[in-house]
Amino acid sequence: MCSALPSIFGTICNFYPYFATMTDILHKIFTKRIALAQAILQVSSEATMNAIIQKQVPKGDVFEFARAAGLLAIKKTSDVIPDCHPMPVEFAQIKYETEGLQIKILVEVATVYKTGVEVEAMHGAAITALTMYDMLKPIDKQVEIQAVKLVEKSGGKNDFYDVLNRKLKAAVIVCSDTIVKEKKEDKAGKAVVQILEKYKVLPEVYQVIADEKDQIQSALKSLVQQQFDLVLFVGGTGLSPRDVTPESVSELIERPIPGIMEAARSYGQQRIPYAMLSRGVAGYISNTLVLTLPGSTGGATETMQALFPSLLHVFRVAAGGRHDTQQSIP
Repeated sequence: MCSALPSIFGTICNFYPYFATMTDILHKIFTKRIALAQAILQVSSEATMNAIIQKQVPKGDVFEFARAAGLLAIKKTSDVIPDCHPMPVEFAQIKYETEGLQIKILVEVATVYKTGVEVEAMHGAAITALTMYDMLKPIDKQVEIQAVKLVEKSGGKNDFYDVLNRKLKAAVIVCSDTIVKEKKEDKAGKAVVQILEKYKVLPEVYQVIADEKDQIQSALKSLVQQQFDLVLFVGGTGLSPRDVTPESVSELIERPIPGIMEAARSYGQQRIPYAMLSRGVAGYISNTLVLTLPGSTGGATETMQALFPSLLHVFRVAAGGRHDTQQSIP
């Protein structure tokens, strides 16, 4: 029978393609995330409510026992909800509001992490209510729990997603001797194009050029003259003798924005130590935002994941109040 276990397990996995998996959040960024949840506890008489308020329930102080249970539930959410990720809970608060024969339980949870805390908040509210139910059932057989729900949440990329009100003129320029000579297929540049399209930025220009300073600067000057909004160079940001993209672009940048590539390197460093070797730069030339990305598919993809869609906010800021973008929280 033991020898049959691997084949049985394989059959189960084939039948359930998502067997024993968790949602992949590796690509997500750390942001401040807050969730507020509520639950309603309904008692059947004023006598029960008075016993709660006056701390005369035989099992003890209902509010404080339930609050302690709710806080424990918040921290243990990933232990009982299979697809919830363990996370640092950096703030949790449970409050009560009484009205008539109802107790409203309000649970707020906050963290700085890659995924939200709404399930943690609702789990806390539910367990707080259930603890109160357990403590009250000896004196009130009609006590019931109502309306466990999420009230509001914030945080994550969507809170920093500016939906464009106008079409951006964008270009993707791949710098690679080997791709120009057709010794290798471009994957990094195409991955960048794909991510841009996800955010409704459709590149009008996609071009492959050699790792030559003159070609890089000539292409960039032409795109600036054509009033492109966004130009992304892919490749040539490393340390080989032919990697000249940062130098070529830096000579033309009028307003550097060092924080852009600092964010990209920080994101990459959390995933692979070699990210520290990237020499990417970013900044404005006239009204054109220029970014330089790594030439590896993984490096280019991770840089895009680190910067988009929040980078689109720069077009609101640079417009000096023009309504080129519209804040949206889908």
